[in-house]
Amino acid sequence: MKIIISGGGTGGHIFPAISIAQALENKIPQCEILFIGAKHRMEMQKVPEAGYKIIGLPVKGMHKKISLKNFGLINKLIISLVKAGRILNNFKPNVVVGVGGFASAPVLYMAGRKKIPVLIQEQNSYAGKANKYLAKYAQKICVAYQEMDKYFPAEKIIVTGNPVRKDILQKITATEAFKYFNLNPTNKTILVIGGSLGAKTINTSIAEGVDKLIENGVQVLWQTGKYFIKEANEISRQKNSKLLFVKEFIKRMDYAYRIADVVISRAGAGTISELCLAAKPVILIPSPNVADDHQTKNADALVKNEAAVLVTDNDAPKVLINKAIALLKNEHKLSSLRSNIRNMAYMNSDERIADEIINIATK
Repeated sequence: MKIIISGGGTGGHIFPAISIAQALENKIPQCEILFIGAKHRMEMQKVPEAGYKIIGLPVKGMHKKISLKNFGLINKLIISLVKAGRILNNFKPNVVVGVGGFASAPVLYMAGRKKIPVLIQEQNSYAGKANKYLAKYAQKICVAYQEMDKYFPAEKIIVTGNPVRKDILQKITATEAFKYFNLNPTNKTILVIGGSLGAKTINTSIAEGVDKLIENGVQVLWQTGKYFIKEANEISRQKNSKLLFVKEFIKRMDYAYRIADVVISRAGAGTISELCLAAKPVILIPSPNVADDHQTKNADALVKNEAAVLVTDNDAPKVLINKAIALLKNEHKLSSLRSNIRNMAYMNSDERIADEIINIATK
């Protein structure tokens, strides 16, 4: 059995894709898996680190505003379509899986034109234009939210949830997690995450409010991403506080989730799936810089079930710190959020998606 998995761009696309590949190998050890990503994106590093071969396409995202640069991007898209077709001809996959990201669209389009079976994994509560168009080529569409028949044919939809990194589900003690970060088990702890690259609004809001958090005895476990780490390290040096742990990227997210009383995060689909499984109270600040504002729609799906607190990107600098401190002091609200977000979790999503891929391949 040969499977192509296409897409990437951010950790929210890459880590679920790798989880699906691992689930496929567990079920069919002799299967052959090839990834197709976008050149110069993080999948070109992360996928080989996980032990898989990947081929890069030159495709890039179009500028939202009318720009001469889009003509060059159209050329890259055409080249990517041709290259994707050649890869499909040479590899001869049984199924092509799209997980979202720049590289997903040209590969799924060419697979559909060549009558190769397609499975789409739509991670968000709002389907983007590309996946809505490509749905006509798909045999199955695996989704993480209910009511996705607004975007896709109902007979193709399977609610599987989003795959997450396996280490999130590891059973560990709070003692070893606190020891790992050298933090105090008696203090309330906020985990700050802004996606794999960081989030400017979240980082600047924490930077401006860090004194208030420390004054209230709140520990801050702060993942900054690569663009804010220098500023955060300087803040940490100046404050010289045992309540502040700063890191560009936290590898042991199982430890981080274990000790967090509240999480402050963007609203990417993969992160939300992890938070549901970890059952952590969360304040979501959706990024305004994503296609179709899908992070706000992801957050709304939780808020309407009273499973998260929403703060807009514009409001965050003014209200985020006060809201976080108030939430930490409200045990009833924390308990309600934990219970409600846990009810939105889907277990074994990677295995369920792998089963669907195998079913398509063996028909």
